Amino acid sequence: EVLQPPTITQQSPKDYIVDPRENIVVQCEAKGKPPPSFSWTRNGTHFDIDKDAQVTMKPNSGTLVINIMNGGKAEAYEGVYQCTARNERGAAISNNIVIRPSRSPLWTKEKLEPNQVREGDSLVLHCRPPVGLPPPIIFWMDNAFQKLPQNERVSQGLNGDLYFSNVQPEDTREDYICYARFNHTQTIQQKQPISVKVISVDSLNDTLAANLSDTDIYGAKPVTERQPVLLMPTGSTSTKVELRGNVLLLECIAAGLPTPVIRWIKEGGELPANRTSFENFKKTLKIVDISEADSGNYKCIARNTLGSVHHVISVTVKGNTEIILQSPRNLVLSPGEDGTLICRANGNPKPDISWLANGVPIAIAPEDPSRKVDGDTIIFSHVQERSSAVYQCNASNEYGYLLANAFVNVLAEPPRILTPAKKLYQVIVDSPAFLDCAYFGSPKPEIEWFKGVKGSILLGNEYIFHGNGTLEIPVAQKDSSGTYTCVARNELGKIQNEVQLEVKDPTMIIKQPEYKVIQRHSQVTFECIIKHDSTLLPTVIWLKDNDELLDDERFLVGKDNLTIMNVTDKDDGTYTCIVNTTLDSVSASAVLTVVGKNTLKLYDSRTVVNFARPNPPFDLELTGRLERSVDLSWIPGDDNNSPITNFVIEYEDGLHEPGIWHYQTEVSGIQTTVQLKLSPYVNYSFRVIAINEIGRSQPSEPSEQYLTKTASPDENPSNVQGIGSEPDNLVITWESLTGFQSNGPGLQYKVSWRQKDVDDEWTSVIVANVSKYIVSGTPTFVPYEIKVQALNDLGYAPEPSEVIGHSGEDLPMVAPGNVQVHVINSTLAKVHWDPVPLKSIRGHLQGYKV
Repeated sequence: EVLQPPTITQQSPKDYIVDPRENIVVQCEAKGKPPPSFSWTRNGTHFDIDKDAQVTMKPNSGTLVINIMNGGKAEAYEGVYQCTARNERGAAISNNIVIRPSRSPLWTKEKLEPNQVREGDSLVLHCRPPVGLPPPIIFWMDNAFQKLPQNERVSQGLNGDLYFSNVQPEDTREDYICYARFNHTQTIQQKQPISVKVISVDSLNDTLAANLSDTDIYGAKPVTERQPVLLMPTGSTSTKVELRGNVLLLECIAAGLPTPVIRWIKEGGELPANRTSFENFKKTLKIVDISEADSGNYKCIARNTLGSVHHVISVTVKGNTEIILQSPRNLVLSPGEDGTLICRANGNPKPDISWLANGVPIAIAPEDPSRKVDGDTIIFSHVQERSSAVYQCNASNEYGYLLANAFVNVLAEPPRILTPAKKLYQVIVDSPAFLDCAYFGSPKPEIEWFKGVKGSILLGNEYIFHGNGTLEIPVAQKDSSGTYTCVARNELGKIQNEVQLEVKDPTMIIKQPEYKVIQRHSQVTFECIIKHDSTLLPTVIWLKDNDELLDDERFLVGKDNLTIMNVTDKDDGTYTCIVNTTLDSVSASAVLTVVGKNTLKLYDSRTVVNFARPNPPFDLELTGRLERSVDLSWIPGDDNNSPITNFVIEYEDGLHEPGIWHYQTEVSGIQTTVQLKLSPYVNYSFRVIAINEIGRSQPSEPSEQYLTKTASPDENPSNVQGIGSEPDNLVITWESLTGFQSNGPGLQYKVSWRQKDVDDEWTSVIVANVSKYIVSGTPTFVPYEIKVQALNDLGYAPEPSEVIGHSGEDLPMVAPGNVQVHVINSTLAKVHWDPVPLKSIRGHLQGYKV
């Protein structure tokens, strides 16, 4: 076993808010040879877990479990924790982990006087929720736990208060209730109900009439129209400071009768069209991913038929104070070699760099004559085995810090090849082949490749030799098949390994399905005849409109065709034949058009029977409400003399996509109830469509709404890629989750990367409202492992899969040498040159320009 200093592989977040009702798990995992031992400090001093019966450490791990559910108090364990992982080669340390219990306090008791308001006047109902950790989400409901309707006249502000631009008689009620949802503890606290009574002009006149004589003159003034007045913010100007990359939210709420309409402009400029949206009935201006260019004066104008009022918000966008750290990379050196650890950091203000050795400030750490510190760099000269250690780079400014571990491991090891012997690689003709030769040794071994038992060393442009030992054949041909030998050698020894390459013929569809126009109730056949490599076993599947075929006995799938018996209108669509092998996949599609009349008449000697589409279902009802499912039932409409064959259920998400209906499922025509699978954090409404042989009914009226609970995301972003746009960067992109997929508020993405085949830790950042992140300061054209994980206020999605990307390319460093020209005749010359060394190409070799 090769000795290796410890590396922290997993740790709890720096700001760790815990549920005070559950056990506290403080993570600290590390790897190393030999396996490291673990210790903890709490508030800067040694934390002796053996003396606390409520605290245990997991076996073969540094993770602490604090038993709260069996008598412990979470408040007693508030503090700053740090983990140390140590073995004979050094000590790695975790971040400072600040543990704080989540708090969801009750509202303080207060006496709420009833609100009596004259019709047409403005009104503000204050929420003033208790201070929680983290802050709660505010919403207004009635005592039946139904959301109070909001519109241009009545709406909730960003501070949680409920604003009435003008009150109307229908606003009278005794159950205006402000709720505070504390997501961390999954609890909801409610304020005492607030009573509002709107005194209409008619009722005021009736009261006056009852108390005055017939000869008295009485009469309340009619409801007076009023020009707009701003309720929020107050005054004519205000200021706001926001950080680059964040979301800018500006709010204006106005009183007035008629209800004012809000309009937003930017003085001296335009609102950014692709980053601007309006919320809360245009009372809130939202601009995402802001930059310094978004600084300026934003004016909201509230207008009704009597006039207008405006407010100017002066916005200043500051450079992000977040520290961006280019972590030092682990060094494996052999005795006598030199090396450097470099730690670069950017931020505003500029971070300070300090170094620690094995968790101790380097100024007071044991001396090492081979080590010299020069600012953000440690220089090692002529190292010895005792120079092995773990170094910590701490980059800090007034807004926080980032800590990175990197080890120096001094070893003298003969070469080892880690790729399994006789490993078989299979590729398709004209595809690239990658033959692995993962290796280890100190000093770093040199790698050579040979083909065949007695073959010569592989050289030339038809091969690419990667720094991790992999041999790439960019365009493999049939004669590329055979045995390849990888040889690794350094001054301490030599080792070799053989692998096999098989190059296969591609799979092809030699007769594709063709476009068909077919009459209803007849039969149609699509062909899909294929040719493939005899050693590969193909599988053929058929899709309709990119979905699997329905389980219908009318669909007959043969070896090289698809037949549909008794064709109906619902068979109309695109049919795709997909052929898969273990190495490749091909597909071909064709459209089926079914012709026939939408209305038929059946005559006999006595009657005429009309056939038509069914009437829409009605009386939709939701029962059996669970977190991930609900039961929907309905009553079918008239089938109009053609039996209903199917019901299609659609849903609307009123929270993320109001007004847009999506397909949910389909059931047989004899069903009138179905259990529907649901996603978290969706405000569902459902409708049902009936189908018969003639066609589809109009949709039913929507069901009542059902808001599901929040949860952590079930899935991660797709199409994750890493491609450099500059020689020293890596641009990581992904397709963001939709609001429907978010499963809860606070959707963010954890972007992680590390250089491939280098023993680096993952570097991670958490971003929101973007689908791109740029890693700066990378080496030119090296492979990186990349992953992007979704998270929200409830937690993380499952661990994402990793993809491989490359940092940016640069121009080749040298031109071909030894250029020779041999003139063959007056119209023909032969040009020869030596190939450019691979290390100097700095990118994918496209070719040579002569």
